[in-house]
Amino acid sequence: MVERRKPILVSEAIEKCIKEVQLTHATKVPLDESLNYFLSEDIMAPSAVPHFDRSPFDGFAIRSTDTENASGDNRIEFRVVDHIGAGQVSDVKLGENEAVRIMTGAALPELADCVVMLEQTVEYEGSFTIRKPFEKGENVSFKGEDIQKGEQILSQGTKITPGVIAVLATFGFAEVPVRRKPLVGILSTGTELLEVSEPLEHGKIRNSNGPMVAGQLKRLNIPYRFYQISKDDLDTTIESVKQALNEVDCLITTGGVSVGDFDYLPKVYEALGATVLFNKVGMRPGSVTTVAKYNEQYLFGLSGNPSACYTGIELFARPVLLKMLGSNHPFLPGGDGVLQESFEKPNPFTRFIRAFYEEKDGEVYVTPAGFNKSNAISSIARSNALIVLPRGTRGYQQGDAVKVLYTDRDEGALTWAIPE
Repeated sequence: MVERRKPILVSEAIEKCIKEVQLTHATKVPLDESLNYFLSEDIMAPSAVPHFDRSPFDGFAIRSTDTENASGDNRIEFRVVDHIGAGQVSDVKLGENEAVRIMTGAALPELADCVVMLEQTVEYEGSFTIRKPFEKGENVSFKGEDIQKGEQILSQGTKITPGVIAVLATFGFAEVPVRRKPLVGILSTGTELLEVSEPLEHGKIRNSNGPMVAGQLKRLNIPYRFYQISKDDLDTTIESVKQALNEVDCLITTGGVSVGDFDYLPKVYEALGATVLFNKVGMRPGSVTTVAKYNEQYLFGLSGNPSACYTGIELFARPVLLKMLGSNHPFLPGGDGVLQESFEKPNPFTRFIRAFYEEKDGEVYVTPAGFNKSNAISSIARSNALIVLPRGTRGYQQGDAVKVLYTDRDEGALTWAIPE
């Protein structure tokens, strides 16, 4: 008897996944290995930036009181009594009409309270003149003006980018508090599958899903492990899944989740005693997408059709894995776009169409990427986005406003906010 499955909304399926997430444990990694991790704790500034008053320009450090009444007709002369560069400190305590020649980034000498830029002076041997008065603090970068000591500078869940690394280095974080990356297993199922390196046979296809999923995980900076293709045999598939679950934090399987004679994944979940969160989603492609949990491990059962598999990773596996890492923005970023080609199919389920977008004059223009059946591969290669067409609509015309999910952007979204 064919199993009857009740579809749930995409948003409901995502919520079921997210609410089960357990963060990976906190650890520390060397600063030069921290790129693309997520901070496991708030970072407070242990010192001010800058931590001394300094010059932002090449010029002369002087006392502002000595510049009163300076003008073009009344140039005031200063005698240069020292010369320092960045990283050097002058021992001079400035007296009346005395100056220290100072380079960008150097600390102001004692009693100096302003800086005259080189181009504001007329220089002589051992002296210079100015033609305008200077205020206290003029051309000075003050202690703590960028960051105060004790100020929160980075928040837990922040993705570590080159800019974040610069901040951490500034404060001496040779080791960075992060969350351990989960290891993900990739197991493709199906007697029809060949390894990529094998010659093509009649009635067989090469395994494109495995390498594709690996690429999607690599783009998220998630480590993965391949497992040998599992043929359409229940006992073999159960053993393959058990082996993987002994070694990984999450397992992604492709194929075998429908209701056909050789779709064994539902029986595998039953044999394991796994809790199925859902086994049908109101979406095209990928309606048979199934997500289960075994202890604290996620099992993502994705369709063997490449486009459905690709979409399942982006919609369900991505937010779960990034949430495990502690990301504050685990969802695909989205926005509004203008459809450049009519798509007239009715949408009883929410439809995700592989698409290509480009931005021009502040607008996003999006076009279906070609052949868009669930078994299509070519449209994935040409796409950098997904057009989202809500359920219950009867097709869209060129020029219509549509929602777009961007699959080529590094930044994520705080929430899932796509209408259905």
